[in-house]
Amino acid sequence: MTPARMDLYASIHKGLRSFMADTLGAIGRMDAEDDGERAGALAQLRSLIDVMEHHADVEDEFIHVAMQSRQPGSAEPRGDEHRRQRAALRDLRQLADDVERASGEGLAALSQRLYRNLALVVAENLAHMDEEESLHNAVLWAEFSDVELAAIHDRIVASIEPRQMAELIRWMAPSLTPAERAALFGNLRSSAPADVFRRLLEVARPHLAQRDWNKLVFSISAPPLAA
Repeated sequence: MTPARMDLYASIHKGLRSFMADTLGAIGRMDAEDDGERAGALAQLRSLIDVMEHHADVEDEFIHVAMQSRQPGSAEPRGDEHRRQRAALRDLRQLADDVERASGEGLAALSQRLYRNLALVVAENLAHMDEEESLHNAVLWAEFSDVELAAIHDRIVASIEPRQMAELIRWMAPSLTPAERAALFGNLRSSAPADVFRRLLEVARPHLAQRDWNKLVFSISAPPLAA
């Protein structure tokens, strides 16, 4: 059986898919007349937009540059898609601001428009991520060893600020298989300061079923957090 190759996309894309789906649901069921509910749903949407913009920047800076260095032109189609995505995300952010300020009869129409526009952004990104996982991985696996890919991965992780990493872990941790989750936290434990690692465990814990939490603690031999 051929060992699985190093995959730069698998875990983060699982987290992004979950974040997008959850946010689409939150916007779809949002009671726009309830100020607190509207504020919460829009805050989640803005966090999603921030993560998606940052994710595209990271891929451009680290993965696309590496691909272009070995196969010139191989990253250009998805790079063009990133530019279109950024424009769509800017429009989505502006529409969220419009919903936040709206009242009366126009609020319902704007909320529905926001939901449908977000649905299109989600749909386009689901297709985009599938292309990266197939077409881009084909290039990466042909041109780079797993050691080289692991080095790219480590540079990506080192570039992410703690606040951004916590947001990613919140969505990635419950979206992964037990083996993928153990690999993620095992890598973090070996590379992050102890206090940062513990904080990321604390971020993940409320979003994991008890059996998944138990499997994670056992697999990485981490001391349990205080109840």
